[in-house]
Amino acid sequence: MANEFTVDDRGMTSDGYHRLLPSSKKSMYLANIIKVAVATAIVAALYIYWSAIFPDADPRMRYGAVAVYALLLIYWLAGPEVFYRRYRYRIDDDKAEVRRGILVITHSLVPIERIHQVQVARGPINRIFGLANVVITTAGGVTTLEFLDEETAEGIASKLNECVVKLLKDRD
Repeated sequence: MANEFTVDDRGMTSDGYHRLLPSSKKSMYLANIIKVAVATAIVAALYIYWSAIFPDADPRMRYGAVAVYALLLIYWLAGPEVFYRRYRYRIDDDKAEVRRGILVITHSLVPIERIHQVQVARGPINRIFGLANVVITTAGGVTTLEFLDEETAEGIASKLNECVVKLLKDRD
């Protein structure tokens, strides 16, 4: 368990998973800073105008709202580091796997034969850091490989599309 997070010079863990680039943390932190700014503005406005908005409210509710805000703040500021350390992915000839999470760890397995669509998405914050997401759509839902560098994302999307096309041709 101690070597669970150790990474070799290719960015892979001992069990064959790829890890994220350090620049992915920057993207996560920037997105969370924007969330913190918006939440702070909302909480500040509510705190200032609380008695005008909720004239009959118990003052302890105001403190409860601030406590919830404080917990969200801790989550948003600590979350990227935890997410970065736990996130890993692996693409084989028969499946794509993603392990991710902060409080709840999920392990998604997507069989290549079930893939309907693969697309590369680049949001404005990810573009700043040269990152992209690979969105894999199946009949059962959507799995996303997040915070990959653009070249890797394009390569994975291309590989998955080739595998899907090969499977379709083999069926015919």
